[in-house]
Order: sequence, then C-alpha cells, then structure tokens
Amino acid sequence: MPEPGSRTEPDAVLRRLQDATNAHDIEAICACFAPDYRNETPVHPARGFTGSEQVRRNWAQILTSIPDLTAEVVECAVSGETVWSEWEHRGTRPDGTPHLMRGVIVFTVKEGLIASARFYLEPVDEGDTDVDAAVQGQVRPGTTS
Repeated sequence: MPEPGSRTEPDAVLRRLQDATNAHDIEAICACFAPDYRNETPVHPARGFTGSEQVRRNWAQILTSIPDLTAEVVECAVSGETVWSEWEHRGTRPDGTPHLMRGVIVFTVKEGLIASARFYLEPVDEGDTDVDAAVQGQVRPGTTS
C-alpha cells in the first residue's frame, strides 16, 4: 500500500476495508460498499451478485466461521477509479484446519465506496501437484483442475 500521505481516494477505501476486516467489524466492512455494489467472479460466474446485503451475509458467515481471520493487501495499483489489489486471508476454521486464500480483487471505487469488484481470491492449493501435472490436467479432455 502507498504511504498514508500519498493515498488517493481508492487507496483509502482499500485501507478501510483491510482495517475493518482485521477488526472483524462487519458494520465498517459493509460501509465500504455501495448499496448497489456489483460482484463478478469470472472463474465462478454463478457466484456473482449485486447488492450490499449479500456483502453483509457473506462477511457474517466468514467472520463467524474464521474468528481469527486476518487480511493483508500484499500489493495494489491505482488507475483512476480502478484499484488492482493482491490479497491474502489467513485464519483457522472451526475444525482447526488452516484457512488460507490468496488472489487478486479488481475494485472500482466511486464517491468513496466500492462500486464493483472482479473477484479472483481463491483457497490456496497446498497439494503436491507439480506444474507439469497441473497443465496436463487442464488440457486433457474431460478433466478440470
């Protein structure tokens, strides 16, 4: 993240979201999003939605299920109203197993609120599949990875 004195408005919204997430403050999280917020999840199109009420439902479930969740913005870049951000979410699931997600979220910020996002944050695959096997699995007919 840029230094505090150099933040643009979109940077400030991103910092508010990260701070609210780490504080587990659902009201502050929801206050970062426009009422008509639009979420697109290109890798899982059926998961897209519109509206801040779904944001509230999602975060209520996340914060209940991962009570020690921490979020870090690893890197970000701003171009006008667009913020490209790389995130890492860590915590512990109720069964004691680790929760680890990494990926990119591309936000559009308008009037100090997140208006939309293209969401690419995914669970980390800690398996031992190497790159050759992964590519083969992606291109072999009838398989998905």
